[in-house]
Amino acid sequence: QVQLAESGGGLVQAGGSLRLSCAASGSANSFYAMGWFRQAPGKEREFVAAMGRDSRYYADSVKDRFTISRDNAKNTAYLQMNGLKPEDTAVYYCAAGLRPATNGREYNYWGQGTQVTVSS
Repeated sequence: QVQLAESGGGLVQAGGSLRLSCAASGSANSFYAMGWFRQAPGKEREFVAAMGRDSRYYADSVKDRFTISRDNAKNTAYLQMNGLKPEDTAVYYCAAGLRPATNGREYNYWGQGTQVTVSS
C-alpha cells in the first residue's frame, strides 16, 4: 500500500521561507500527478498547487510565491514557500493521483499533514 509522509513544517516569521517535503513509499512510489492542499482552523481544505509530468498549477493566493516540484529518483515531492504571510497558516497535506487536479476528490493517496504557522 502506498503511503505519503509530509515534513518541513514549523514556525516562521512573515516574509520568511519554508520547504515542505512529501516522501512516498510502498508498492508504487511514482505517480502521474502530485498535489498540495491546506486547511486552516474553521475553514475547508483548499487547493494550493499541483503538477503533472510537464505542467504546474497554482492557486491565485500563492502564485509567484510558492513553487511545486518533484524528484522522481528520490520519490519525493516538494513545496517551496517564499514570502510567507500569516494567512498561509494551516495544516498542509500532500496527495498523489493519476492526473493533476484542483479537486481533492480526484487524488488516490494522502499524507497525514504538517503544520505551518506564520507569525506577524
